[in-house]
Amino acid sequence: MKSCLSRNTLKILAAFTAALLLTACVDTPPTEPQVKEIAPESLGLSGPPMASVPDEWWKGFNDPQIDRLAVAMLRGNPTLAAALARIRAAQAEVSSEQAADRPQAALDGSEQRILFSKDYIIPPPYGGSWRWYGQLTANFTWNLDFWGKQAALIAKARDTAQAAVYDAAAARLALSGALAQTYINLMLAYQNGDIADATVAERETILKLTQGRYESGLENAAAVEQAKTLLAQAKIDRMRFAAQRELDVHAIAALVGEGAAAYPTIVRPTPALDAALSLPRTLPADLLARRPDILAARARVAAAAKGREAAHAAFYPDINLTALIGFQAIGLSNLISGDAFTTGIGPALHLPIFDAGKIRAGYAGATAGLDVAVADYNGAVVNAIRQTADAMTQVASLEARRGEARDALDSATRAFDLAQDRYRLGLANQLPMLSAEAGVLQARQQAAGIAADATAQRVTLLLAAGGAFHDTGRQADIAKQD
Repeated sequence: MKSCLSRNTLKILAAFTAALLLTACVDTPPTEPQVKEIAPESLGLSGPPMASVPDEWWKGFNDPQIDRLAVAMLRGNPTLAAALARIRAAQAEVSSEQAADRPQAALDGSEQRILFSKDYIIPPPYGGSWRWYGQLTANFTWNLDFWGKQAALIAKARDTAQAAVYDAAAARLALSGALAQTYINLMLAYQNGDIADATVAERETILKLTQGRYESGLENAAAVEQAKTLLAQAKIDRMRFAAQRELDVHAIAALVGEGAAAYPTIVRPTPALDAALSLPRTLPADLLARRPDILAARARVAAAAKGREAAHAAFYPDINLTALIGFQAIGLSNLISGDAFTTGIGPALHLPIFDAGKIRAGYAGATAGLDVAVADYNGAVVNAIRQTADAMTQVASLEARRGEARDALDSATRAFDLAQDRYRLGLANQLPMLSAEAGVLQARQQAAGIAADATAQRVTLLLAAGGAFHDTGRQADIAKQD
């Protein structure tokens, strides 16, 4: 009996070994990726590494209101909440793939009323009669993963989860920047409202002067109507800027994740426009490592490469170790008895012979997916460099223009004061005064706009260079920011 079992075992092992040898030479298609990653040395990132940026960089504005809003935004913004939920989903996928690589056990049971065939392997009196047939077994399986398919799937899931972590960091960075930009817009709307108020007051004075001169016979009715028109236009501008303030308040409340109840709590901003921010003067050498969107794209390239490895391993057989232990019996009363006991163990092999090209198509699709991931990474790299370079150019330009705008406003103010005095004394007609007043209005709005734009562009540069992001590589570090 022992020699018979030994011979049977040797036959099984021989057949199994032959199958492995045959399947080890599976002919896989010569499908190769077509897109190459952009070479880092070709990007011109020659500047020194960027200085460290505080996590709560917006505190440099020395405005308690934006500090409060930033904390509320990081706690309640729906976009960031969704990004953190995607991290949890990706981590669950990692756990699922890891579980598939470990031994599995299941308890299966059934009891059926069956008419056994007279002409099958079960003899009379069971054959040809209705009987209860039941089984209760514990089944064990273990994927041996000879070709590394499951290991590749686990690595793919891990890289995908890491990409989700970077996505959450990118969302946090983008939201903090959007809040700062919108906050600066709200400040500008208030400043433009102040300019509109001053313009209304000035044009009311001009109207009084013009009416007085008209009553004295020194002006005509057309000049009075012209002054009334300019006053009405100034009041229209004042209402327009008031509406813009409300729109900016609505936008800030939405970023914070709150509704209309938050509107009255958002008051006039008082940021220090010249806040000290750690800004690069040249393209930093560590730009790509500082931007979470670049690192997310890179993680997706790694995930796609692992997916291609798993698709390649699909050409080889799945080899599992299976076992069972339990009871099988005909007759309900016989199921739980010593004679009904059964057990077994052995290897299981699955190798598709004909699948109409499904595995080849999957491999080709995985290769194309890798090309897409690499192309997306290259695009993100080029876009990051352009964003940073553009922001550096804008910062330098706006800083130079701020001084010119202040000088222009001073000159326009003096010109208007002189023209108004000459008009009041009857030394000039209305046109020079109105022209000078229009110049003052334009210079005021231009100076306020350039100052706000300069601050906004400095924020843009800070974010384009990666802001306060630090590559911790751990989900917990991102989750703590919630």
